[in-house]
Amino acid sequence: MIPAFDCTPMLAAVPIWVYQHLPSAIFVFAFGACMGSFLNVVVYRMPNRISVVLPPSRCPTCGRMLRWHENLPIIGWLRLGGRCRGCRTRISPRYLVIEIGTALVLLALYVGLYTQHPSTAAWPLASTNWWSSNGFLGTWPTTFGTWPMFLAWAFLLGGLYAMTVIDAKTFLIPIQIPLFVTVAAVVLAAIQAVLPLSPFTFDLWPIPTVGAAGCGAAFGGMAGVLLSTVLLQAGLLRPSFHDYESYADPSADDDVFVDYPHGRREMAVELVFLLPCLVGLAVGYYVGAAMGEAPPRVVTALGACLTGYLVGGGLIWGIRILGTLAVGREAMGLGDVHLLGAVGAVLGWQDPIVVFFVAPFFGIAWAILSVALGSMFRVEHRALPYGPHLAIATVVVLAGRPVLDRALALLTPGLEFAVAEIDGGLALVALAVGAAALAMLTWLATRHRAVTASDGGS
Repeated sequence: MIPAFDCTPMLAAVPIWVYQHLPSAIFVFAFGACMGSFLNVVVYRMPNRISVVLPPSRCPTCGRMLRWHENLPIIGWLRLGGRCRGCRTRISPRYLVIEIGTALVLLALYVGLYTQHPSTAAWPLASTNWWSSNGFLGTWPTTFGTWPMFLAWAFLLGGLYAMTVIDAKTFLIPIQIPLFVTVAAVVLAAIQAVLPLSPFTFDLWPIPTVGAAGCGAAFGGMAGVLLSTVLLQAGLLRPSFHDYESYADPSADDDVFVDYPHGRREMAVELVFLLPCLVGLAVGYYVGAAMGEAPPRVVTALGACLTGYLVGGGLIWGIRILGTLAVGREAMGLGDVHLLGAVGAVLGWQDPIVVFFVAPFFGIAWAILSVALGSMFRVEHRALPYGPHLAIATVVVLAGRPVLDRALALLTPGLEFAVAEIDGGLALVALAVGAAALAMLTWLATRHRAVTASDGGS
């Protein structure tokens, strides 16, 4: 007779906080797997101009529609054994890897935010009482948790993956992806602001906020963007690069940049589009400053999101205009503008500046690495658009902030004192923007030389 195994001592040795977080952690893992399954659909269908809703999932070989239990994330692939039940065609394990990977990423995000004690947290984002004190679901009915902001962060990470894969394949970022992330960030921030939270965290917010003047500028700037968008849709403003396709060579490789001769001219068109935003920023700032009083919590939350969106998108758009004027070619895609704008909408206005500082170095590193590998293995090196570098830099900034902070302190030991002396941290902003612009222009020059060489050899 086999003796019964008593697992009571083992279960008793597990810390109590594990049991407290286990239900939420299981939910987050399952939600991450579902999101990974949807991302598989997005990265396959969007580049092929297929709806992500219809038709339902089916085998691309025999057309057999998947049943509901076969379409379950992770479980469905395992039940099928990685093959279509109808024609036995092999199903790529990439789908399983993405579903498990997304689930693990969101689980790691949950663990990093909610299971670390603020006083000993190694991750600065978890070193505030806001996440740990309010919890994921809260203690109903007194508090309702921080799940809206967690969802916004999850949508950002998923969107960054989708934009990276699609941009690397097609050199285009579907505007629907960053637009969804941005709108979701604004809506979820508004929901979070009206939910009751712990009174100990009433004055805290998970992303950097701005005062009344900053909120006024953000609302005014976004009003200008919306006005320009309406005028563009109504045909009163023309889109930039409207005749771009007429200069494309139908026989050329899709990876070859079009030799468009009017890049500098088109920047004037984009400046006209941005004019209402600039006016709205100025008017909104003075209106907000005149009000003086601290804005309501919902206004503060929305102002933080919109400020981040404008700062993130504005940085890339500014470099796009300056770079195009400098080299005469389209320096950055508008998809990159929306990508970093979405990052700012979720994370606030400070992180896009750091991402803007870090991303060019990934671009330069990729250019050097691709040329070196191409020479070593005698293969043609593939150019990579800038969107993936922005996405990777965002993840690095989120996960590696302690290392980045220490590196910045070593490189600029007097910076902390300078920031304290100059109101608003203008020294930090000036350093980040100046260094990023220098690295960005270096990357643009590298790309320009590569394109010129390609044109000359064709």
